[in-house]
Amino acid sequence: METYGLFFLVAIAIGGVAWVFIYPVLSGERKTERRMASVARSEPVAARPTRVAQKSRRDQVEGTLKELEERQKKAKRVPLSIKLTQAGLDWSKRRFMVTAGTFGVVAFLVAMLLGAGLLPALGFGFAAGFGVPLWLLKFLKKRRESKFLNNFPDAVDVIVRGIKAGLPLLDSLKLIAAESEEPIRSEFRGIIETQTVGIPLGEACLKLYERMPVAEANFFGIVVSIQQRAGGNLSETLGNLSRVLRDRKKMKAKIQAMSMEAKASAAIIGSLPIVVMGLVYFTSPSYIELLWTEPLGRIMMACCGTWMFIGIMVMRKMINFDF
Repeated sequence: METYGLFFLVAIAIGGVAWVFIYPVLSGERKTERRMASVARSEPVAARPTRVAQKSRRDQVEGTLKELEERQKKAKRVPLSIKLTQAGLDWSKRRFMVTAGTFGVVAFLVAMLLGAGLLPALGFGFAAGFGVPLWLLKFLKKRRESKFLNNFPDAVDVIVRGIKAGLPLLDSLKLIAAESEEPIRSEFRGIIETQTVGIPLGEACLKLYERMPVAEANFFGIVVSIQQRAGGNLSETLGNLSRVLRDRKKMKAKIQAMSMEAKASAAIIGSLPIVVMGLVYFTSPSYIELLWTEPLGRIMMACCGTWMFIGIMVMRKMINFDF
């Protein structure tokens, strides 16, 4: 009896497997499902050209953006001549190097005359010859970028109004180059001069980011370049860009206002040890002179200075927001 039952169960299992795998092929159900799936995937004939056109335009814009990103990644290292241009200086590299070397030699001689010793004098000369000029370039660059960002949204608005009034883009740029304040005037004049020598206007606008390395200038160059290649409503696109630039400007002002309290606290904490040291020196000099007259005091001064520098850098990192 058990044998008959086991045989019956095996027969049912084999029949089920045959029903699942063999019957659809013999009955034509699988062929019907494939045909229905192919019909469901087919698109209306009238909708195909529009979708193909939209896809080609999107692919063209994506290709342009990828090309611009690759070009910017390759130009990470900025040469000295570009740094001088970004700082707003019309110096040559030779003049900058001669000036930096002069600063270094003067600092070395002053330190030797004050009796600081050979190694400290070399340190002062190195800092004055390499550190101070580069710091000045960075300071001038940031100040120029700040002036550019304050006036750039207004310049984009002028371009939008000119295009809506019927002026070509190049004429609107010439209007900015003639009527705006520095550094907007010189930067747009550079775009016009670059376009005059035969470079397309989109490529000339992209070069604005090389002279003014801020995100807003990069946005403007990308918008104009994509419009020149793919077409579209330039006035509407630049109007949207103008709103984005103004929103970024407002957000930056809010961040600066909210971080002023932290910056003031950091300035007080960082200057407090130096102020206390000066007050103690004026009230009782003999009490604090041990810090620079004794070897152990010098070691303590060096360690404290190092820790103060680390603390100041940490506070600076905490209160400076990358925006």
